[in-house]
Amino acid sequence: MKQPSAGHNKLTVLIVDDEADILELLELTLLRMGLESKRAMKVADAIALLKSQPFDLCLTDMRLPDGTGIELVQYIGQHHPELPVAVITAYGNTENAVAALKAGAFDYIPKPVSLEQLRALVKSALSVSEKDTQETPQRTLLGNSPAIQLARDMIDKLARSQAPVYVTGESGCGKELAARLIHEKSARQAQPFVPVNCGAIPENLMESEFFGYKKGAFTGADADRDGFFQAANGGTLFLDEVADLPLSMQVKLLRTIQEKKVRKVGATQEDPIDVRIISATHQALSNLVESGRFRQDLYYRLNVIELKMPPLREMREDIPSIAQALLERLAKQSGAPVPALSDDAIAGLRDYAFPGNVRELENILERALALCSGNKLGRDDLYLSLPDAATLDDETREPDAKWPLQDYLDRVEREAIMEALEKTRYNKTAAAKLLGITFRALRYRLERLGIE
Repeated sequence: MKQPSAGHNKLTVLIVDDEADILELLELTLLRMGLESKRAMKVADAIALLKSQPFDLCLTDMRLPDGTGIELVQYIGQHHPELPVAVITAYGNTENAVAALKAGAFDYIPKPVSLEQLRALVKSALSVSEKDTQETPQRTLLGNSPAIQLARDMIDKLARSQAPVYVTGESGCGKELAARLIHEKSARQAQPFVPVNCGAIPENLMESEFFGYKKGAFTGADADRDGFFQAANGGTLFLDEVADLPLSMQVKLLRTIQEKKVRKVGATQEDPIDVRIISATHQALSNLVESGRFRQDLYYRLNVIELKMPPLREMREDIPSIAQALLERLAKQSGAPVPALSDDAIAGLRDYAFPGNVRELENILERALALCSGNKLGRDDLYLSLPDAATLDDETREPDAKWPLQDYLDRVEREAIMEALEKTRYNKTAAAKLLGITFRALRYRLERLGIE
């Protein structure tokens, strides 16, 4: 746990509430945890205390006689950015909770206050600064362009919060890596990071996979089993391709996020969970909300803070350094010497559109490394698509042209996949079955063809 502030023997928490019984409950709970506390009943009193001495955590009610908890959150963010602050909200008032998280609150707890949730929140909040003394994670985002620097800075800020994060970006641009970095830089770094591909789970298994099940809950349930939420308890649950969740599952996910409790299939009681949610998709969730395929209330719960991952084409100045770093890693894995990239190869990479982003760049280099016979990679070794063929407008190409052959085949394949998706209302599992291919094969084709 975090060390006490300079000049203090114990960690000190500032609690702000205008209800005396709530203050007494909080003080008693913190005292039993070995923590000191100072109380304030107004925003002005809290600010005066903040000016007079250092604190290690602030807990504030939302409604105060002379202002709101959000005002206090904003003040702390401006004058004491290193101080984690959590808000206490009226039961069911998720709008205030989301507003507080967006203002910079570390987390929130609903009234009536659950002592179990309160203790978990306090322990997590007081561990925030531990990351400064931990070993730096090995994973990193490559590049130094303004676009990736902005993403890096945002990740550092998000690591200090408990707010749900929604990561957007095209396929292959590093959404899961960003989620892992947020986790590894956060107070939850010692706890599990559980990535889940929402589009890869059959709909009839979703509830048991997410929430677990009790022995005898259904045929084949021969023992109790934890789900993704229990596996991620204390840590981070990363919901990749969250747009693929069916509406029935969206309702259950929303309730779990709001109540911070899960009920296993076949169980009669709920179990509390402490999980941070990070979600991602390459689709536009706002468009799915408008079309009725994604619940608006769940969208607002997941999209508290948005992190945009830039496509590789917005980082063209970084392509040579990223390619070199990837080549070194791939060569190390295969035990092969690291070949140099010729000027022509670098120029080819800079000119390429990279619809598959960094993932596609890695695939291109891995293939070139496997086929390379010398100590230098030229443009021809990369087998890049011709720029004019890749960027040719549909209006300037004959609609039924059968050349270049690959473009023609891609066009036919795209039309077949889009037709299958439309017939199945964009259920990828059903579309794969209709096309007569595996779900994995469909996902590969969607990424290769850049279909969102």
